Amino acid sequence: MDASGTFEAHEVDLHGHRAVYRTAGSGPTIVLIHGMINSSKHWEAVATRLAGSYRVIAPDLIGHGDSATPRGDYSLGAHAASIRDLMTTIGVESATIVGHSLGGGVAMQFFYQFPQRTERLALISSGGLGHGVSPLLRGAALPGSATLLRLATRPRLVDALAGAGGRLRARGNSTGVYLQAVARALGPLQEPGSRRAFLETLRSVIDFQGQRVSARDRLYLLGEMQTLIVWGERDRTIPIGHGLEAQRSIPNCRFQSLPRAAHFPNLEDPAGLAEALADFMATTEPVLIDDSEWGAMIERRGRAGIRRVA
Repeated sequence: MDASGTFEAHEVDLHGHRAVYRTAGSGPTIVLIHGMINSSKHWEAVATRLAGSYRVIAPDLIGHGDSATPRGDYSLGAHAASIRDLMTTIGVESATIVGHSLGGGVAMQFFYQFPQRTERLALISSGGLGHGVSPLLRGAALPGSATLLRLATRPRLVDALAGAGGRLRARGNSTGVYLQAVARALGPLQEPGSRRAFLETLRSVIDFQGQRVSARDRLYLLGEMQTLIVWGERDRTIPIGHGLEAQRSIPNCRFQSLPRAAHFPNLEDPAGLAEALADFMATTEPVLIDDSEWGAMIERRGRAGIRRVA
């Protein structure tokens, strides 16, 4: 735990909407970005393990957790800009950016939009690195899924899924972990505003064919960035192969798998994930990229890719 033993919630006004974030510890800053349907609360077990050496900030993305659920833009870029605005509001100039699942896509978008504010990048079971994704998420992106989602989030059904998952997991059946993850995801969607925000966020990155947003064509920009990729070995939501392939495309990239975790390492193996992040922080130096360096990286790639047109 951090010195105060707390993972404190704070609230600020961003553009007329409530934005909630949680903090722990002091020292170099780490920003933890949660995944779809999750919230800052899901980082607590990781944050309190890091708080002895670092200042940890975990925002609730707009439309998630305790933040407002306005009608508006729920794209990766909009989420990244909101995190930039939150950091500015609370006086954080730059930080190590960590993102899980959807949050990994947001973290990469944050880096692409605000490289000067990104000291390191860590991607946890990240979206945006490949096409594949679970059938459940592809189905949720289909037209008409709002009605099915409303039915699926009935408390009795969610409780039944969680109970069945717990029993299967206790017997060593790996399906139990998946059922618990589904129940955990459905629980927060019992409010209409949360369901709408979820669907708008989901459809901005996934359609019935799979992930529709890819960062693979811009991974070369991470050449100067210290990057860590962590994946749960039992992940059935996003294939671990996405992370392994991305590692091969990023020069300064480490990869670590967690055998105890599925798609939610921050919940399924927080000790292992916190240890991986702490080692990453302790053995790398923060990267500072200015505008001239960023422009030069893009220009070099552009010159290499120029072809003469007849």
